[in-house]
Amino acid sequence: MKVTAEKNEKIGKMIFASIYPLYLNRLEKNGRTKEELNQVIEWLTGFDESKLQELIDEKVSFKTFFERAEIHPNAHLIKGVVCGYRIEEIEDEFELYKQCRRMEKLIDELARGRKMEKILREAS
Repeated sequence: MKVTAEKNEKIGKMIFASIYPLYLNRLEKNGRTKEELNQVIEWLTGFDESKLQELIDEKVSFKTFFERAEIHPNAHLIKGVVCGYRIEEIEDEFELYKQCRRMEKLIDELARGRKMEKILREAS
């Protein structure tokens, strides 16, 4: 599937605080914890738990969330399909959409029981 400017804009306007509980609920149903979710988000964005809570309380959009993030240098190693989109094929002009899909891919792997050391990619 192709990303469009409309999709990119729509995801950018979504409030991170409204989606975070959905991520958490999904993970807890699969036996994972809030700490693990926060660890994955911190790896990708650089946000520690207190900064993450601050962004949730501030009700920032995904656009603001990723503008403030310091994306991990190995984020490019996150590959695969999420919601019908192959992450590595998302055009650079839709960087926001790509970052959201990368985060969802990490959360998906966590929910499926993948080991943390595999999720937090290190260059080989």
